Amino acid sequence: MGDLTSASPEKPRIVTEHPDFYLVHKPALWLTHRVRSVGVHSGGRVEVPDVLAWMQRETGEPDLSPPHRLDRETSGLLVLSRDTDAARRFFTLFKTHLVGKTYHAIVRGMPDWERRTLDAPLGDLGLGAANRVLMRQAVVPNGRPAVTDFRVLEKRGGHALIEAHPRSGRLHQIRAHLFHLGLPMVGDKIYGPERDAFVEFIETGQTSELTARLGLPRQALHAARIAFPWAGAQMVATVELPEDMRGFWDSLET
Repeated sequence: MGDLTSASPEKPRIVTEHPDFYLVHKPALWLTHRVRSVGVHSGGRVEVPDVLAWMQRETGEPDLSPPHRLDRETSGLLVLSRDTDAARRFFTLFKTHLVGKTYHAIVRGMPDWERRTLDAPLGDLGLGAANRVLMRQAVVPNGRPAVTDFRVLEKRGGHALIEAHPRSGRLHQIRAHLFHLGLPMVGDKIYGPERDAFVEFIETGQTSELTARLGLPRQALHAARIAFPWAGAQMVATVELPEDMRGFWDSLET
């Protein structure tokens, strides 16, 4: 069986250390926090490494807590509060939509627009003959409100590098909205052009053949910037496009 769980050899990296929180760069293929054992190998179930446990060990701070999360395959900026008071303050910031997050994504297709705002409700697609993945979201009339601002940064080789700013925080919002626009994300097993890629991944692992078909071993989505008010100041942090996404982009014909 292929490897379902191998994380990036890259380790989490502290981008900003504040008395109340850390801003950490989460590598792709790391969990935000431990959910459950995943993956089955000949030796039994194995744990996927997670940023929270790693940071707690590295800093010796057991009260670290993530007020938000990034999908396992998504890289980029993650907040970890350092105490319960900071955790409560972040809860309010996220609930009142005062945390601005900007993502970069590489998609298949070259849109004929430079900027676009998609206001389209998202909900569960439901299991059926055309969908074998329970968590897959779709634009549906009775879905929850979801708004994403998109901007094209570059185009090359039948692909586009897109900046996305979600105004709401729905499950898989950017991925589902891009798929709705006909711009599936490179490496995406759930919202890519191969509808059963995720089922194949669960059954066989991330094989080299699957990676070759999808373009990358993970979805090409990166949390590039975060901004929020804190103690009378505006906190802003950015991280560059990671090496795997940059390498894929640079390999495309201009």
